[in-house]
Amino acid sequence: MGGRIASMTQEQALDILKAGRNVFLTGPAGSGKTHTLRAYISYLKERGVEVALTASTGIAATHIGGTTIHSFSGIGIRDELSDFDIEEMQQKEHLYKRFDKTKVIIIDEVSMLSPYMFDSLERLARAMKRNNEPFGGMQLVLSGDFFQLPPIVKGSSEIRFATDSNSWQSLDIRPCYLSEQFRHDEDPLFSVLTEMRSGEVSDESRALLGEQHQKEFDGIEPTRLYTHNIDVDRINAEELEKLPGKLFRYSMESKGKATIVSALKKGVLAPETLELKEDALVMFVKNNFEAGYVNGTLGVIEGFVHDFPIVRTFDGKRIEVEAAEWVVEEGEKVLASVMQLPLRLAWAITIHKSQGMSLDAADIDLSKCFVPGQGYVALSRLRSLAGLSLRGMNEMALSMNPHVLVLDERLRADSKKWEQVAGRFTREEMEKMHREFIEKCGGTLDEDEIVKNRQKEKEVHAPKKSTFEKTRELLEKGMGVKEIAKERGMTVGTIIGHLERIDGVDIEHLKPKESDLKKIREAFNKVEDKKLSPVHRKLKGKYSYEELRLARLFL
Repeated sequence: MGGRIASMTQEQALDILKAGRNVFLTGPAGSGKTHTLRAYISYLKERGVEVALTASTGIAATHIGGTTIHSFSGIGIRDELSDFDIEEMQQKEHLYKRFDKTKVIIIDEVSMLSPYMFDSLERLARAMKRNNEPFGGMQLVLSGDFFQLPPIVKGSSEIRFATDSNSWQSLDIRPCYLSEQFRHDEDPLFSVLTEMRSGEVSDESRALLGEQHQKEFDGIEPTRLYTHNIDVDRINAEELEKLPGKLFRYSMESKGKATIVSALKKGVLAPETLELKEDALVMFVKNNFEAGYVNGTLGVIEGFVHDFPIVRTFDGKRIEVEAAEWVVEEGEKVLASVMQLPLRLAWAITIHKSQGMSLDAADIDLSKCFVPGQGYVALSRLRSLAGLSLRGMNEMALSMNPHVLVLDERLRADSKKWEQVAGRFTREEMEKMHREFIEKCGGTLDEDEIVKNRQKEKEVHAPKKSTFEKTRELLEKGMGVKEIAKERGMTVGTIIGHLERIDGVDIEHLKPKESDLKKIREAFNKVEDKKLSPVHRKLKGKYSYEELRLARLFL
């Protein structure tokens, strides 16, 4: 195998995609899979072609601005579909319409889909599209890396991927093995990972990893990656307990159908109950480019303002953290949503949960690796070797599954073949295929329309208003707290939390009666730090906590 690097470029892969072929984009971390997907998505949207953006996990879905394949397809929390399930789903008008208009379906991180799930999706697509061609005649664009940890198949220890499904071969998929390196460009970590992918790790690479043994970092403490949940939970609890400050507890808020909420919670890395103290090490678990963080950004709790945390990140940014929302949508309708601070304690995290993240620094324990590929997944989370401190390592940590090595070699060879086939076409012939596919999808080739659609996309992706800004606008319209909560689909407590953090807006219309305010003021004057619990007790529960919080704003 020898660690050969496939030679397909992003431009060559895009040519094959634009010709309407079913494609599997693969390659090591940092080779440009997501960048290529985004370029193709923009190309399709500019030409008015309906594309479904999906991924096997919530983390991957945020990277491409989409939703999980489970949510898009209606499969939900099921592992596979029976004929009865498919018949039942065909009766749902919203699902039928969704599939009917979709011409191209993208599934990112396909390595996390079991062969049974993949076959179920293919059968469902044919049924929904009323079309017996593979995947109902839609162009299928897959992306992922089979060197990541395999999907967990209930009742089976055998490693099986979507490539082992009955439908994979019928789809005539063109593997496009990308080679351009961006994240690890000229970094020694890339050569180590490349050797691991070849199945042969040199003495030089082993020595390089050995030099990272228990390396210390200046500044922020790195996240520790462990193979077992029990180690992660123990370390996070121990480290939080060591801190002397006040404990702040944040509970996840949810609404929607219980089964959908349950599935959504499983896909969200933020915990249902988050406990924080000043100086706690945390990690952001959502992308918010405007606020200055992405999934995997590390930081320390610098303090709290109105009970909300201030995080100082690894690169020195200071971020006031507000609650984030994760939703499952169906057209314009929100089926379920959860709200929580987009943080989790980050002294430790499991290697499995780290998939899809890019970390600045990590202290990794590979001494208890129990399946091939765990070491590769952990090391490939890092942006560079400079960010690695290795706590320990066993021989299993450097091993890769033989099945995956054989599969990877096949994918490389197939990619080379399709690269050569594509190279036989002239530029004119290739562009003719591109135009024909757009026309087949009902898209536009009119340049004025393309420019107009491009501008629309820019407007859609313009920075969104923060949740506080939306509440501010409703306050300025003179709406009350309960009205705003109803309008925004939030709790009264959440809206009052916004009021506590919004400056420069007139809230006089929310002021309680003077008689009530007088009693509440007297009670607050008798307690320290204006804490709610003793005030609530002094007033014998006459006022709710929300009423006390609102009154506190006028004291």
